[in-house]
Amino acid sequence: MSKALARMTDYNSTYQNFKWEVPEKFNWTRDVFDVWAEDPEKLAMIWVDDNDNEKRYTYAELSRLSKRLANVLQSQGVKKGDRVFILLPRLVEWWVSKLACLRMGAVFVPGTAQLTAKDLQYRFETAQGVAVLSDVVNAPKLEQIKENCPTLKTMIFVGGERDGWLSYETEMATASDEFETADTASDENAIMFFTSGTTGMPKITVHTHASYPMGHRVTGAYWLDIQPDDLHWNMSDTGWAKASWSSFFGPWNQGAALFVHHSPRFDAKKTLELLSKYPITTYCGAPTNYRVLVLEDLSQYKFTTLRHCVAAGEPLNPEVIEVWRKATGVTIRDGYGQTESCVLVANFPGQPVKEGSMGKPAPGFYVSIIDNDGNEVEPGVEGDIAVRVKPERPVGLFKEYFGEPERTAGCFKGDWYITGDRGIKDEDGYLWFVGRADDVIISSGYRIGPFEVESALIEHEAVAESAVVASPDELRGEIVKAFVVLAPGFSPSDELVKELQDFVKNNTAPYKYPREIEFVESLPKTVSGKIRRIELRELERQRKQKTKSS
Repeated sequence: MSKALARMTDYNSTYQNFKWEVPEKFNWTRDVFDVWAEDPEKLAMIWVDDNDNEKRYTYAELSRLSKRLANVLQSQGVKKGDRVFILLPRLVEWWVSKLACLRMGAVFVPGTAQLTAKDLQYRFETAQGVAVLSDVVNAPKLEQIKENCPTLKTMIFVGGERDGWLSYETEMATASDEFETADTASDENAIMFFTSGTTGMPKITVHTHASYPMGHRVTGAYWLDIQPDDLHWNMSDTGWAKASWSSFFGPWNQGAALFVHHSPRFDAKKTLELLSKYPITTYCGAPTNYRVLVLEDLSQYKFTTLRHCVAAGEPLNPEVIEVWRKATGVTIRDGYGQTESCVLVANFPGQPVKEGSMGKPAPGFYVSIIDNDGNEVEPGVEGDIAVRVKPERPVGLFKEYFGEPERTAGCFKGDWYITGDRGIKDEDGYLWFVGRADDVIISSGYRIGPFEVESALIEHEAVAESAVVASPDELRGEIVKAFVVLAPGFSPSDELVKELQDFVKNNTAPYKYPREIEFVESLPKTVSGKIRRIELRELERQRKQKTKSS
């Protein structure tokens, strides 16, 4: 496998000439990461925290650390194919843990620190996790559920000693640097991501040793526009698939160095200070990040090394792109993909940007708009955003939803994978995002299933019934809005709104709580009794549009 793909200078030429090359056997740590590690001085990461403490790591150092951890996990009985949960913030141990799992052929399962004990128990039971690496934030939650998770045998604590846990630091101090990397097949399972859907609890998206590690060569080289001498900063939380896109596979496929800011929260001023202080060349943020950044006085900062910026998770406002361009000289280039894929559509270098458009299909993918019968529609006609999977399935797509063959099959129609999003293709081949085809809410880049929020609300004694939908929001793109029918004996009040919001925060991940609650007498339903969320969603859209124009 070649070390790095060349930069895209001409979109049409790159798109037409790109070919996927997938060997039968492939292990990314051996075949890509360790190749970069052959240069003992090559920088892989600059890590800083809120107190300006700084650490630097080379590819060679991280390679050795991952071999040590692979030995630690193996000594605890973790085998090829076993599921290992990684519940860590932006600590270097998060990267080491992922490298170790890939190296030994174990399947890594990331998760955000915002998950509750109930969330974690569901995930361990569903994925049958055998081991976990965590820190002080999630350790107490795991201790609550351990007895209910019979497959969980090994718990490794990062950050010192803790009763009932192995100490990461202690175990690593005596572990060997020698480890023979597993000779994994390209189609073996490597990664599991939990992702919210329209109904039911989160599903598990399975990726192989090729689909993400190799698929994100396109992400890193062509959309992130990264080369071996770059310093790349991605803002994604470690619990989300986007961190694997832009904080792991994308940059390291290209041999670049990562910039990592370890902080519990996003701070616009601190972000701008770091962009000015460090030689960061490429930057990736959610649209919400940029919307907050442009509220600052950007003229107070210097962006001398910044040459390329991207955004993903939802469409970015053209006015935000313009403010950022005037201040930095850099155009923010939107990209589109899913937990189930690498980048599918983007405003790539080498092509003009149509502001508001997602851009054009990524090299290696044929992406178009189709109707309900699986036929491509004419330019300007709305339909399903779909990826052609026949006669050749592109590398960067997921393998399956774990244990759910019917749900997996439901994503495919004829020759196409159906993304679940609606869009339009114009006469120049640019794709434009219209919205979700289902009820999933995308808020500040977080994917939130309405069922999970409704399930939390219904546990409160005041709630007889609820429906949760997306409500348009200028800062976050969308927010969670709950329509609530109260149980007998309860009356609407501001105090009850706050009580219900706090209740949801305590019963599911806090980012899912309804930022708006409206009390109603009844909910719109179909003849069969199903809630018509689409009607409530459209009502919210019309209300917000009216408010904006008045």
